[in-house]
Amino acid sequence: MTVSPRLLEILRCPACVQEKEGMLQLVQGCWLVCQEPGCGRKYPIREDIPVMLIEEGDRWAGVAVDNLPVPPPAR
Repeated sequence: MTVSPRLLEILRCPACVQEKEGMLQLVQGCWLVCQEPGCGRKYPIREDIPVMLIEEGDRWAGVAVDNLPVPPPAR
């Protein structure tokens, strides 16, 4: 099972969406990465559910996309 493509189309970075577009890119099949310059938040997809908490995005903001664990670790 995977995240619905329709859901991926409508999801936005909760930290950026109020002032910007907050577009997200699916990376490695299990991460949503904010595409806004200066944001850097990354949201894991666990058990086919995107974890769209700002605190979770902040946790991974400093990690390079190439260094994100696959699959994302359980909390």
